[in-house]
Amino acid sequence: MVKPQAQLGPFSPVSPVPSPSPFFGENAPPPLIVLDPAHGGTDTGAHSSNGINESDIVLEYARLMRVALEAEGLRVILTREGDENPSFDERAALANAPRRAIFVSLHVSTTGTPGTARAYSLPAPPALPSFPVPALNLPPPVAQPNPHPGLRDWNHAQEPYLDLSRRLAELVQIQLSQRFRGSPDTPTAVAIRQLRTIAAPAIAVEVSCVSVPNRGQLEDMSSPLAQAVAKAVVDFLSASAGASPGASQ
Repeated sequence: MVKPQAQLGPFSPVSPVPSPSPFFGENAPPPLIVLDPAHGGTDTGAHSSNGINESDIVLEYARLMRVALEAEGLRVILTREGDENPSFDERAALANAPRRAIFVSLHVSTTGTPGTARAYSLPAPPALPSFPVPALNLPPPVAQPNPHPGLRDWNHAQEPYLDLSRRLAELVQIQLSQRFRGSPDTPTAVAIRQLRTIAAPAIAVEVSCVSVPNRGQLEDMSSPLAQAVAKAVVDFLSASAGASPGASQ
């Protein structure tokens, strides 16, 4: 289940991440595809009355998706290989460590039309007002030196990649709508906690839903889901050659 970003105060990164460099370029090696089966361990995620756990289903999805992506010649890792539950920061670190990566977080919803699927990317942060707010009567801000030049706080790691993430989500949603009748034609921007700390193109894919009568209905979606994401990633890499974070089409 995709959980929107909770407003619980400032985020404390484990360590800074590098400022972005051009993601694509001539002779650039293929990016590492990081598949993130959500939840795990004692966190089962969405759970149905007939015993379907989101954490189990998304792990199956990730394993088959890895096969489909590797068949396209891409390098793939999973944020978890079994029933462990890495932290948000540990999952993000796998995507932030290589120079180039693509991050796909996998979820199953508690509600929604069974047999449909949606892609999400992170929305742009709200624009700051360009005028003072007299009621607050605050002093002007004081510029603070950056203690880590060339480094970026994990809390803002996704911001330079928002356009690339949106493009990837659009391509994934096209494939999902073709394979799963009733799925939307366009992706949605949602403030998902896991995506904001990823310094790479990052999306979430959510399937509906754990309330189906039997687990087989979700398992039957595994192969078309894997093929949809693999095709979209290949199309994304082909279409985005020469692009850089923040560039627009």
